Amino acid sequence: MPEDVPIRVGRAGWSLRKEHKKQFPEGDSHLARYSQRFPAVEINTSFKQDHQATTYARWADTVPVDFKFAVKMTRQVTHEARLEEPALLDDYLAGVTKLGDKLGPLLVQLPPSLAYDPETVQAFFSALRERFDGQVACEPRHASWFDSQPEQSLADFEVARVAADPAPAPGADQPGGWQGLIYYRLHGSPEMYYSSYSQDDLEDLIEKLKQHAQSKPTWCIFDNTASGAATRNALWVLEHLQDSNQKG
Repeated sequence: MPEDVPIRVGRAGWSLRKEHKKQFPEGDSHLARYSQRFPAVEINTSFKQDHQATTYARWADTVPVDFKFAVKMTRQVTHEARLEEPALLDDYLAGVTKLGDKLGPLLVQLPPSLAYDPETVQAFFSALRERFDGQVACEPRHASWFDSQPEQSLADFEVARVAADPAPAPGADQPGGWQGLIYYRLHGSPEMYYSSYSQDDLEDLIEKLKQHAQSKPTWCIFDNTASGAATRNALWVLEHLQDSNQKG
């Protein structure tokens, strides 16, 4: 993908299924092969596992210079402490920042049961911004987050709200919060994590991505990885974006 294309298409994780390997160049690892086709990836294993700082540094050394990693925040912060122990951010950030200039957005995915509370949000994102000034995307899943006050709270901290499919609440399928970053997460529909998207769905998605990318960094991550659909869908979008750029 050309370096000047601001749309970062990728998937959650970089493991390659046997049936997809022939579509990727040879390399010393799955990550090395994946990163020769895609400009970005979302690290999901960081949600359940504390990776060593040396691991993040090794991953950064494996990929091309213009490649970016989004990194999902640890569940200790989001699901166990429910944003109420921001000091837990220190260990997480000590690791992910070893990605250096390969680090893209931090992904703060919230549990479906976590309702919007202005005091908690203010305290948490204040603490995060004291420690980290890079891109942040938040994926809330409780209906209370999709209203004007939470939207403004996220915007105040320059936190983009993820556009998610399937949408957990009305409006959740559209980008929100801070408009300086667009971040789509596509989990598969109608069966989450399994279903592939139709060509019509992907064509509509491409038009949205191109519109956003005229003025802001735009990410599109496929999380329908359980049956290999994420790789197929992401490659299709990537290839058609490249074709449209060449024609343009």
